[in-house]
Amino acid sequence: MLSGCRRALPAALRLAVRGWAGGGGRRRVSTSWSPVGAAFDAKQQRSRLTGQSTGLFGVPELSSPEGFQEAQEKALQETEQLVQKACTTPPGPQIVMIFDQLSDALCRVADLADFVKIAHPDFAFREAAEETCRNIGTMVEKLNTNIELCQSLKQLLADKEVMDSLDPETRQVAELFMFDFEISGIHLDEEKRKRAVDLNVKILDLCNQFLIGAHLPNKIDKQILPEHIRYNFAVEGNYIQITGLHADCSDDLVREAAYKIFLYPNAEQLRCLEELLTSRNHLAQLVGYNTFAHRALQGTMARTPEKVMQFLETLSDRLFQRTLKDFEMMEGMKMKLNPQNSKLMPWDHPYYSGVLRAERYNIEPSLYCPFFSLGACMEGLNFLFNQLLGISLYAEQTEKGELWCEDVRKLAVVHENEGLLGYIYCDFYQRADKPHQDCHFTIRGGRLRKDGEYQLPVVVLMLSLPHSTKNSPTLLTPGMMENLFHEMGHAMHSMLGRTRYQHVTGTRCPTDFAEVPSILMEYFASDYRVVNQFARHFQTGQVFYAVLDQLYHGEHPLKRSTTEILKETQEKFYGLPYVPKTAWQLRFSHLVGYGAKYYSYLMSRAIASMVWKQCFVQNPFDRAMGERYRREMLAHGGGKEPMLMVQGMLQKSPSVEDFVDALVSDLDQDFETFFMDSE
Repeated sequence: MLSGCRRALPAALRLAVRGWAGGGGRRRVSTSWSPVGAAFDAKQQRSRLTGQSTGLFGVPELSSPEGFQEAQEKALQETEQLVQKACTTPPGPQIVMIFDQLSDALCRVADLADFVKIAHPDFAFREAAEETCRNIGTMVEKLNTNIELCQSLKQLLADKEVMDSLDPETRQVAELFMFDFEISGIHLDEEKRKRAVDLNVKILDLCNQFLIGAHLPNKIDKQILPEHIRYNFAVEGNYIQITGLHADCSDDLVREAAYKIFLYPNAEQLRCLEELLTSRNHLAQLVGYNTFAHRALQGTMARTPEKVMQFLETLSDRLFQRTLKDFEMMEGMKMKLNPQNSKLMPWDHPYYSGVLRAERYNIEPSLYCPFFSLGACMEGLNFLFNQLLGISLYAEQTEKGELWCEDVRKLAVVHENEGLLGYIYCDFYQRADKPHQDCHFTIRGGRLRKDGEYQLPVVVLMLSLPHSTKNSPTLLTPGMMENLFHEMGHAMHSMLGRTRYQHVTGTRCPTDFAEVPSILMEYFASDYRVVNQFARHFQTGQVFYAVLDQLYHGEHPLKRSTTEILKETQEKFYGLPYVPKTAWQLRFSHLVGYGAKYYSYLMSRAIASMVWKQCFVQNPFDRAMGERYRREMLAHGGGKEPMLMVQGMLQKSPSVEDFVDALVSDLDQDFETFFMDSE
């Protein structure tokens, strides 16, 4: 097997001794920096600490949970001053700058707390962070219905002469701030505005409650399960805890047991979901939209639920015959292994689709499931970013109190000419009470400050990788490596979306565009010239999830229960039978962050596919194309209409049919040719 990242190691390591330009002149590499790969492959290595002390992320107040109250009070005091300033400043670009400072003051605390409330190992920190999130969120909703504050922005937008003098990014940001007012009900009377605020706060609370419930394990008396499969699950006294679906397990009975137990309906979680969907619908109708989906899709590339459903139904139609054929082949495989029960069930699909891919492309398991050390993968990313974008990653020493766990690593992101671009905290390893989900969190957005300096972005990438052992470093399966590349795509978007305003920095853009840079990185991860080619496949189940999301956020009251809608949609768009006494929707945590927008993964994948095939498939290390990608798609954050960014990169405006063609053509790739070429 050829591995691009391994061949690239010597060049990547040489990057670690180069100087960089920053702060107005040439500088040597910081003595606190070290090569990125070594930071992750050193066995049981702890983060290196300096002698100084600070709080989380270098925020002095956050050396203890009580510091969140202090940080919150400072942010709210600054907010009050900025609101007064905005309301007394005449129309001009300064208004937009003040609004952005206002947004930054709140986001600096809220974004950080949003991460800490789910990831910090100390319950006291999590509890303090959650309270801060709620208080800051309440303030945001009150500001979004503040008549006097809105009026100051309206005066700017109504002044044609001033607006014509503004640069496009400033105009776009001003319009986005006004959009926030409008979807929050600024046009309503005082009583209805208060109702809108109350509904928003209620929705925040319900979202938190639903997320917690979605990840809670289900337990069952261990005597109920056959003894020979119990070892696959965590045992706690007389009970077995089921924490997930065990979708990759080769034992059909283990997958079936996990599916039926983990997805067994929870009455309180069902009530929470129904109340969340109802509250969202009430809010949407209160502020003037037919459904929550119509409200949520304003400002996206799709724009309307009707356009989303057109996309999903067209894609489903194109995939129908292929899906039937694949299911028949999977049933044949299952029959060989289990002649007494060959019917394909929902718990079978993820496992047998992997077996089918391996058989279809004649891939030996040793080739299909290669393992890469985390350090080698990080060096591969380092090499790729340097070739495409002139960027290097360095591990940096941290101060005492800066990290929430000793195995977190801090990376400095450095451009060969522009200098230090920002920081990535890598929270990559499994630990107790840490959510089993891969995420990118913005901790601090980039922006141009009043003093002319650029506020550097700070992000966290959270994965759930196994720890290194005494005999080997952390090893990644292809799926883990793809997830690492995906989240790094978000991180680079945050680093390179160097907008003037933090309100639109990096990934602060429409959801159906925000996933494009991350999914594009999956194509790099799948190319043998970058690391090692392995078959990729987007699951047809994604169409089912996206349609279900649209139906839940469509017209209310819902004509049937959420479970009945699930059953009908699953059979129509997934092709596999509903399993009685299960409620998969209660584990669908994306309903919180991606409400009415789950289709974004598919639309973003379609765009990423087009960008990959048109711009990078011939040479994934093409620097000129990398610079074009930065200039056209990464640099603007949310400061430019997403479809204009796509047009700039592709030199065309894609249609729904183009999106569908791109996704279907991915499944038609001749993967055997890729593997033969890589030998």
